[in-house]
Amino acid sequence: MNLAELNKVAEAMVAPGRGILAADESTGTIKKRFDALGVESTPDNRRDYREMLFRTGEAMSKYISGVILYDETIRQTAKNGTPLVKLIEKAGSIPGIKVDKGTKPLPFCPDEVVTEGLDGLRERLVEYRGLGAKFAKWRAVIDIADGAIPSYTCIRTNTHALARYAALCQDEGIVPIVEPEVLMDGGHDIDRCYQVTEMVLKLQFEELYFQRVALEGMVLKPNMVVPGKKSSKRASVDEVAEKTLRVLRACVPAAVPGIAFLSGGQSDEEATAHLDAMNRMGPLPWRLTFSYGRALQHAPQKAWSGKSENVAAAQRAFNHRAMMNGLAATGQWKADLERKAA
Repeated sequence: MNLAELNKVAEAMVAPGRGILAADESTGTIKKRFDALGVESTPDNRRDYREMLFRTGEAMSKYISGVILYDETIRQTAKNGTPLVKLIEKAGSIPGIKVDKGTKPLPFCPDEVVTEGLDGLRERLVEYRGLGAKFAKWRAVIDIADGAIPSYTCIRTNTHALARYAALCQDEGIVPIVEPEVLMDGGHDIDRCYQVTEMVLKLQFEELYFQRVALEGMVLKPNMVVPGKKSSKRASVDEVAEKTLRVLRACVPAAVPGIAFLSGGQSDEEATAHLDAMNRMGPLPWRLTFSYGRALQHAPQKAWSGKSENVAAAQRAFNHRAMMNGLAATGQWKADLERKAA
């Protein structure tokens, strides 16, 4: 393991004013998004859509530090024959890859899941590194529900798998994004989210220590501390920012170069406002930025709608969202900037 090289990549992933584009939707997930737009989900359409994002010069060169790809995408070439990975690199961004195999039911834990994909992972990492990936992502899913969910078994099993994945990545010269996501589905309030997120992060860093993962060569991708979508008790932007920072300060060592939040079902503007508020509450021991999927892509997807004549409008929409989040990553976003035409 070359820790200096891993640290260099991790620092670049969370460079000031830049964040990560999560473009690693599985074929099933992107089909749902395309279905909503009336677009057929074919390999060419998926390629054309993602190529459009990667060719958005201003967004990619100024605000997007890295792109998480799906297995299909890392192997695809642009219409002119250039590998999509090379397009990303040419734009000044870093290619990464989702490596987990999705979730399966966790034995003896009803309604809970474990993320799989450790079998054969080392060999896949070697191949992905050869295809140009400099970092990887693995997502664990922790639900909050009535009764004993999440169980200690679920949290421990998922954080252990994440730590094993992270160690394998570093051993193969790839920076791991560690993503233990506490879902915002459900009717729980913000304090219940805080309590669960605290336990998840405490156990996550214990597991990373036991697996000898170098914190300087990783990026954390956590949820923000927010109430469940079905909760009647909403939280202000400042409350979300304050409680999220409180749990991070209590659980995340300063050796971690940066934290790139998932959007987790928040609206585009909520995800931006929360990130901005946290960065205004510094100084902080780590950089705080974004690793958004829907919160970066919803607007350009809608503008594009599968039509080549809409590419320019979709790229403007992507530029706008990337810029808004780039500003939020340095605490310089303002709500009135959203009112200006994308």
